[in-house]
Amino acid sequence: MLVRSLLFNALLYPYMIVSMIVCSPAMLLPRGCVVGLAKFWCRTAMALHRVTTGVRHVYTGRENIPQGALLVASKHQSMWETIALMAQFGDAVFVLKRELMWIPLFGWWIRRLDMIPVDRGKGSAALAKMTEATRKTLAQGRQVLIFPEGTRREPGAEPAYKIGIARLYADLGVPCLPVALDSGLVWQRRRMVQRKGTIHVDFLEPIAPGLPMREFFHLLQDRIEARCDERLLEAGQEGVEGLPAAARARIALLKAQAKAD
Repeated sequence: MLVRSLLFNALLYPYMIVSMIVCSPAMLLPRGCVVGLAKFWCRTAMALHRVTTGVRHVYTGRENIPQGALLVASKHQSMWETIALMAQFGDAVFVLKRELMWIPLFGWWIRRLDMIPVDRGKGSAALAKMTEATRKTLAQGRQVLIFPEGTRREPGAEPAYKIGIARLYADLGVPCLPVALDSGLVWQRRRMVQRKGTIHVDFLEPIAPGLPMREFFHLLQDRIEARCDERLLEAGQEGVEGLPAAARARIALLKAQAKAD
């Protein structure tokens, strides 16, 4: 996988930069055209990933995706899902850290796509601003995608969900779609060389609006983490060599618990 991974990296980043430059006049087009162009780029980038690395992408549960306004709460393990998930929804807007808006070219594009920036250092004020921006986006029938843990986490690491996702759910009154994935088993954080295998994305049963905030929070975490654990056990059956340390430890714990039961 060393050569394949290096080839992918050597192609992806120039493709990204050249695309942003060459297509920059398109930012003057209506937003729908810009969204279509961005989704096309995401699809071609994922095709590049499959062809160069040999990694398979498997999506299950697409039938669980409701139409219209939707809050999407996804596990976040890798850069992979920041590209792959945009192409899976009609008009998805990501909640992302404000600093990304400052990157030349890239920041201009995500601003044109109406992504929702968050200043993570401003606490409740940032949450209030994010809630208002999310409300406006949902009112247009679009989907808002948020990573409830706020940052990438290793597969198998202790969950670190933030209560902000529950406050959004309580305030906005729309369904929430939990998304489990295992991209971090293949495209690991801060590693140039990827691991051979398959990336799974599971669109789980939506959570209808109206639950008490705390009940929703625990239900969301339980659904996502339970499915992620199942994927970890499946990966463990094929061997743990090359898996992140947290994933290996979690697999060992899950196997021990299964034996005890």
